[in-house]
Amino acid sequence: MEKNEDYRLVIVGYGGMGSYHARLVEQAERIQVAGVLDIAQYRQELAKSHGHTIYDDLQSVLSDDTIDIVLIATPNDVHKELAIAALQAGKHVICEKPVTIHSQDLLDILQVAKEVERVFMVHQNRRWDEDFLIVRQLIQQQTIGDVFHVESRVQGANGIPGDWRQLKAYGGGMLLDWGVHLLDQLLLLTDSKIESVSAELSTILNTEVDDGFTARITFKDGLTALVEVGTTNYIKLPRWYVKGSQGTAIIQDWDLSGEIVRKNLDVAHVEPKPIQAGRGLTKTMAPPSEESTIRSPIERIAEQDVPEEFFHNFIAVVEGTAKPAVDNEQVLRVLRLIEALFEAAEQNQIIQREL
Repeated sequence: MEKNEDYRLVIVGYGGMGSYHARLVEQAERIQVAGVLDIAQYRQELAKSHGHTIYDDLQSVLSDDTIDIVLIATPNDVHKELAIAALQAGKHVICEKPVTIHSQDLLDILQVAKEVERVFMVHQNRRWDEDFLIVRQLIQQQTIGDVFHVESRVQGANGIPGDWRQLKAYGGGMLLDWGVHLLDQLLLLTDSKIESVSAELSTILNTEVDDGFTARITFKDGLTALVEVGTTNYIKLPRWYVKGSQGTAIIQDWDLSGEIVRKNLDVAHVEPKPIQAGRGLTKTMAPPSEESTIRSPIERIAEQDVPEEFFHNFIAVVEGTAKPAVDNEQVLRVLRLIEALFEAAEQNQIIQREL
């Protein structure tokens, strides 16, 4: 595609994520917010107060030949129809996640994008979270040896936020809302295919969707993972807990507090000393000796190791000079994994499925 000096973008849906995108675009190069479309009067007024032009309806956006990109930040149930309409109108499309409620709907979108030769990309923003990048790097560099188990959690005690996220028809619930992030991150930690999955959904809050979930995933290379989301946790468990053949890493939260404890390969084996454990003694659960382990803090990711910023990458993909930072086949795989987890939870059994 011929390069433009600037790309003009319209945001459809000016809620929390839509307004967040507006701020991101303001910081990006060669792209600008040309306007906003939202059906709610109060959000229209909010967009106006931020200096944005308001479009009356979708057709006025699609018929505006000056618009290059449509960014969809609406509830999940209308992503498909909006994306297809925008693509067929000749616009490139950025879509919030989960991109669709069902994997087949994404396949329908991708077929249209291929036919009209337009870029369609999903904003999987938590691929840029530093805690995830740290875990990926320590696995790649084998800082704690060969990693064989990963636990990834987000937990809070505020229930399900907002309104539509509590409704099944809109694609609400935590497996779709937060699971789409944590599972996407997990699948980027290994090249292995999935062998089996199981899951339990939490319904403590008596909404019609899950208010949390626990998923267990086994990969063909032997890696196991526990992914957990909770909205009724007044005391949170660590964000990451990673076990390797030569050590363990823990990241407590997004503040990157935590540590890495690994085996000191320069010291011969030191027999542990028994400790008092309740009414008994144990050597098995005694801590390793100080000289046999090395403790180190969690280190920040170097600037050169941070992936290219999303909007910069999107423009490069449009212009044919880069590959997508978020590949649609990866997005499809996450949706299929979510579908398998829903199935496993409903059947209350382990699902053997290569994914």
